Amino acid sequence: MQLPTILSRPCFSLCTQHKFFFRWIWLCLFFPTLSCISATAQELQARVSVIHDRIKGVDDATFQRFQADVTSFLNDRKWTSDSYLPYERIQCNFVFNFTQYAGDNIFSVQLTVQSSRPVYHTDYQSPVFNYLDPNVSFRYIINQPLEFNENRISGNDALQANLTAVLAYYVYIILGLDADSFSPRGGIPYFQKAQQIVNNAPEDSRYISGWKPFEGNRNRYWLVDNLLNTRLQAFHSVMYQYYRLGLDRMYDDPVNARMSILTSLSSLYSMNQDNPNTMILQLFMLAKADELANLFSEAPLNDKQRALQILAQLDPEHTALYTRKLQ
Repeated sequence: MQLPTILSRPCFSLCTQHKFFFRWIWLCLFFPTLSCISATAQELQARVSVIHDRIKGVDDATFQRFQADVTSFLNDRKWTSDSYLPYERIQCNFVFNFTQYAGDNIFSVQLTVQSSRPVYHTDYQSPVFNYLDPNVSFRYIINQPLEFNENRISGNDALQANLTAVLAYYVYIILGLDADSFSPRGGIPYFQKAQQIVNNAPEDSRYISGWKPFEGNRNRYWLVDNLLNTRLQAFHSVMYQYYRLGLDRMYDDPVNARMSILTSLSSLYSMNQDNPNTMILQLFMLAKADELANLFSEAPLNDKQRALQILAQLDPEHTALYTRKLQ
């Protein structure tokens, strides 16, 4: 994987205080022109898109304001106690495809959430999360602020609160997966935050869904359940090994980096043998199929063959892609 050189977010120890100390040293070494002047930013660099062609009888200004309000909610809110530098902000996309207007300011959307993570010594953004939430309903009233209180997630109006609960939930999923990729099990505190939202989610039997285990086997409940399930804890090691010991080393040591990635795939295979077809495995492969095919297309023949064997079993849906690239 030969990619242009650029510096990206480093990984340091699990201790937050030490992490920021070494991150600051790293910044000063590689960006001496900054003179180590602090410039903090929020955690996310979210881009919000709105598709509303199907909705009639609602002014375009409502959707424009909705886009601005959601963007501000995601990017301007402080989600963690950590200090992020501007270049460290996590790139992510929230795409709202409005499917229905029920009146009384109640909307239903299909929400696609994506996030990526920079790879060390490159300008490549590696996809981390890509999920379509098929049915999110909420009340949005123009010129009313979007409010979220972790101690009162349901708020005064369940449908209004559902929008910010869903947004906050996916923010914590994004933060957790990103942290997992930089430190072993680093995402657990964020996944626990997401689980807290699930446990206290707004309720409205007519409109609100996705928070309960009986509402499907691929929803918000099951995603965070997978991420905190001790039977699936190998997934967190896979994230660290794939990114920090694999992709981040591709520039300097591609042979051992690919070996680390192969080892992470083998761990996923073992996890899948014990717990078949989990949601997190499916989402991981959905985000990674193209990347893995391209990465191993440049590998030695033995590595190609081993990768093809594992990938075809982990991700049968993309077997044709892997076969085309790796044979």
